[in-house]
Amino acid sequence: MEDDKYARMDPDELRNLGEYDTVAFRTASAAGSSGLVGMILGAITATWQDVPAVERNVALPALKKTGKIMGNYGLTFAAIGGLFAFTDAVAASIRGKKDIWNSALGGAAAGSVIGLRAGKLPVGIGAAAALAACAVIVDAGGQTVRTPTGREYLPYPRINPDL
Repeated sequence: MEDDKYARMDPDELRNLGEYDTVAFRTASAAGSSGLVGMILGAITATWQDVPAVERNVALPALKKTGKIMGNYGLTFAAIGGLFAFTDAVAASIRGKKDIWNSALGGAAAGSVIGLRAGKLPVGIGAAAALAACAVIVDAGGQTVRTPTGREYLPYPRINPDL
């Protein structure tokens, strides 16, 4: 039966994501989700900043300013998330193992984006060190903020109930 096949499989085989574990997919999904979070944060920031007043029922100046802030935040976050995922995935493929050093390299690369955005070398070095340390702490903690429940969540169901 199907149950027996999955019961005999190694947990690493069960977690094999196949085509979803490529460098391109990981980079694109990280950049996309990070960019979306950045745009939401940009929209929140735009509500707290002074935007041009709406005059004579013309909202275009305020809308342009809000869109610009959202775009800047979105692009920055997309670059940070995408560069982290790209560096992490490339380091794992070059080194042949997935460990905390890949995340440390990814965090350092992502921190460099903040330094480039600020235009200051000390900011870049500090951000690279901080993001590398955060990535190592998350990896060392098992990449989760919850306590283990004993249940394993797979990206797809083991048995399709519709069959």
